[in-house]
This record gives sequence, structure tokens and C-alpha cells, in this order.
Amino acid sequence: MKQRESIAMRVGSLPSDRRSLLKAVGVGAAGIAGMPLLAACTAQTAPAGAASSGPGASGTPSASLLPAPEPQVKPLLDQQKVNDALAKLDGMVQGAMESTGVPGVAVAVVYRDQMVYAKGFGVRESGRPETVDADTVFQLASVSKPLASTVAAVAVGRKAISWTEPVINHSPGFALKDPYVTRNATVADLLSHQGGLSTGAGDLLEDLGFDQSYILSHLNQEPLDSFRSSYNYSNFGYTAGALAVADAMKLPWADLADEVLFKPLGMTSTSYRHADYQKASNRALIHVPAGNKTWVAKYTRNADAEAPAGGASSSVHDLARWIRLQLANGSFEGNEVIATDALGVTHVPHAVSGPPGTPAARTRFYGLGWNVSYDDHARLSLGHSGAFNLGAATAVSLLPGEQLGIVALTNGRPQGIPEAICAAFLDTAQNGAPTVDWFGFTAGVFQKIDEAEKPKVDYSQVPPQVEPARGNDFYTGSYANSYYGPLKVSVESGVLTLELGPDGRATRFALKHFDGDTFSFESIGENGNGLAGAIFAPGANAAPGGTASSVRLDFYDQTGLGTFTRG
Repeated sequence: MKQRESIAMRVGSLPSDRRSLLKAVGVGAAGIAGMPLLAACTAQTAPAGAASSGPGASGTPSASLLPAPEPQVKPLLDQQKVNDALAKLDGMVQGAMESTGVPGVAVAVVYRDQMVYAKGFGVRESGRPETVDADTVFQLASVSKPLASTVAAVAVGRKAISWTEPVINHSPGFALKDPYVTRNATVADLLSHQGGLSTGAGDLLEDLGFDQSYILSHLNQEPLDSFRSSYNYSNFGYTAGALAVADAMKLPWADLADEVLFKPLGMTSTSYRHADYQKASNRALIHVPAGNKTWVAKYTRNADAEAPAGGASSSVHDLARWIRLQLANGSFEGNEVIATDALGVTHVPHAVSGPPGTPAARTRFYGLGWNVSYDDHARLSLGHSGAFNLGAATAVSLLPGEQLGIVALTNGRPQGIPEAICAAFLDTAQNGAPTVDWFGFTAGVFQKIDEAEKPKVDYSQVPPQVEPARGNDFYTGSYANSYYGPLKVSVESGVLTLELGPDGRATRFALKHFDGDTFSFESIGENGNGLAGAIFAPGANAAPGGTASSVRLDFYDQTGLGTFTRG
């Protein structure tokens, strides 16, 4: 983390509008899963409405794919400074747990190719006695992304695929809305979030239970931003890029990761399969707050559909091995696991993720699965956060020039805890003590995000004058949508109900009258944010006693795809 004098961003400088705020801290309109917050915590936030342009003109390869030359910077840390920070790390973690009540935390630190700290705190499940240790398996959320780019680097180093090769060469079913983008999008474009897909594209399909194949095959209906000159954090764009690597290596993604990364490093508790996480005997369940520093293990989160982007699970003991590999430029215990040049490409800027808000502020970048930034001493900083609204928060941060890295995993809904632990530790190692109230700062950022995520319409507030609903026959029936599939509205036990989702696993939503032809229902899944609206519309020439011609679900209409037409 940067020292205090270079920490320009403050909660008060965050943009006030929802889209700019979320984009400024690496979060999209669909939710906070996978938020790359660590970079945002140490750089100037873009002002509201600022463009987010990546290097490279449209139609040219995204960013230079040559590793940047290492700056000749003398390390500022030594063993004593790191030891002093390590001595304070227990207290940092315990303080965070006492202030938030989060059930469990695990942390590991690597310094000079050694795991110098690995410890668990708290419990795996609230209300149960089983404790967290360094081998407890957590869901990683978007810390899965830098793991995935590491796997991809193996394939590039073995010449199975190149960073600049079109994805469609290996995944012929890949398609986006613009044929030019379909033909030209590369692995590097998609792993740096420059393919043009909006943040959250496909995420709501995942929440409804659609599988990976369905979601990827429907991305061609999503509107696109500027190709290679925009940055939009996209789980399923990232997934498509990683799966092209798996196709090139002729292995399923989870098998490929096992073969080329997890097994060579001895990461025996790490997997991209949700089933492996579920069967782990020493695993941490995910939790959401239940008030007054209490937490409950209420949900499960199966992220197999976006496995490369958010579906990994691991322990800090395993991840310390992976950090050693990163800091050793692809080698582990004296053996080259990944070609240095191939891995180096993941560590350099490919897209501008946060333009500077002032001439003196520093730009934030995204590499391939990594947030990339540079501090006042010209030192490279790599990091990434992971977040599941349903109950997990993780973070990793590396100072490669100092050969220092830290990873923090928690089993609670994101509140900035792992980011604060990483930042406070690195700050202490460099300055003897935290120069910023990191826990207060990150909590404030997440509070801003929570506020921005509230629905535009508060369906819990009844309008002063409510127009009555029509008879149920006006609303019931079948409606079609090429993106979300069929929607059925029926009456069950006297309650108007809509049914949406994949065959055999559709979700039923009870509709509650709000006003006129508008009803409310409870949104679900990782991106659920309370009550949403179902707005029915009569046909242009509807006669009295007719039927609705369409229904728009505002929660599912974030990219203009949420209108269902009567079949």
C-alpha cells in the first residue's frame, strides 16, 4: 500500500451518482461481487462522469503485451520491519473481528520466498465451536481472477495460445453483439475487462440459476461499450477469456487449473469446483449480518457458472504458495512452473480502471486479473479483492519489489475487513504503524456502496393515492424474452405469482400490488437488493377486459433486456 502522503482518495471524494461511484471502486451496476477495492483504496477516484478509457485505439491489440522493465528501486523494507509488523498483525485481525463480529478470518504473509505467517481466527460457522486455521477452506470470490490469469499464463508460456490471439480461434461458440468484437476479442482483452461488456453482464442470469453454457451463449444480446477503449468489470467476459485458454489446452477449466497450477504447487485444498468446497471437512461457511455484530450462515453461493472469475476456493496455506510463485516470477522452490515473460504480462497495466481526478493524482490500472498501481517510490503494487454479497470477502496484496505479500480471507459479507487488514499490515511494515485508519476508511467506502446499491424505487413505501389493480386475468399468462427465457404469471393459493428461470429450476416470485398495473417482488441472489417492480402494460388498442401485452421487470432491465412480451 502507498504511504499516507500518496493516499489521495477519501470517502468524501467519491462520486455521488451510483454508476460513477461503483465504477470508481471497481464495482458494477449488478452488485459488488469481485470488487477490486485495494487499488481504489490508495488512488484518486475519478470524478462523476469521467471517462474510463484504456490504452490502445479501437482495432489495435490492447496494451503492450511485453512485460515492463523492472525499475531499479532499492527495497525499503528489511526483516526487522517486517517482523515488527508481523508482531502487530494478530492485534489488527482481532480488532477487526471485535468491531464487526465477523465470524472467521484467516491470514497468511509471504516474505522473501517464505511463508512467515499463517493463522486462523474465530469460527467456521457462527454458533458452532469449530475454529478457523490456516488450512480452512474459504470461497475466494474474485480472488479467483488472479488465480485464473496465472493458469492462463501457463498455457501462454507453453505456446498453446497467445495473449493476442482471438478467443474465437479456440472457442468457436464465442459471440458478442458486435461481429467485429466477436472476431477480434483476445484473451488479454477479456481478462483486462476491455471487451465492451457492461459490468454485471450475465450475472443476473446466474442468480436465476442458468448454467455457464446458457449464460455465455446469451452474451451476444448484451449491449457493448467501446471495444478496447473502455473498462467495465465483467465476470462473464472474464470467464469467456479463461475458457478459451482451457479450450486451447483441451481440458475443462477446473481440470486445467488442477494440472498446471494446483498440483505443481501442492495446493491440495484449492479447487474451481463448488462440489470440492462443499465436501471439504475444514471449510468456512458464508455469513451475512443479522444485527448487533451477529452473523448468520443463511445462504450458499455456487459460482461454478463463472468459475474462472469467482468460483475458486482455497486456504491461506495454499494461497501462500501461489503468492511465492508470483513473487518469484513463475518459479516455485527452484523450479520454473510458468514462463517468466508469460506471467509478467499479467502484472503490467492493460486498462485504465481509474483515471486521475486531478493532475497530481495517480492513475489506477487493471492488468490481467490484477489491479496494478505504482507508489511514490516507483514500486509496483498488485492486488485484488473478492466479494460475495451472500457472505464472503477476501483480498490479496503484493509488493513484488519488496518480495512481500499478504492474503486475508473472511466468511462474512463485505465490509472492507480483508482490504483493511492487508492495507494496515503493509502500511505498518513501511511506517512502523498505520498512517491511516484503514478499518474506518474501508468501512466508509463499503457504506457508500451499500447506499448506492439501493433500488431507485422504494416499493416498500405505498403511494399516497393507489390506483387499484385489474382482475388477475389481465396479468396471468405466458410471456417471452430471448435473453431470460419464458416468464409465466399465474395465481397460486390466491396470490399472483411469476415464475422465471431455467426449466425445472425456475424461481417463483410472489407479486404484491403496489400501484395500478405495478406489482413488487423480492429480488434474489448475489445481486438482490430488496423489492423490485413488475410493471405490466396493456396493448396499444387494449379493450376493457383485455390482457397485458407485456411486463417489464425493472431489476432485470439494467441493460434494457428486462421486458417480456405476451406469447
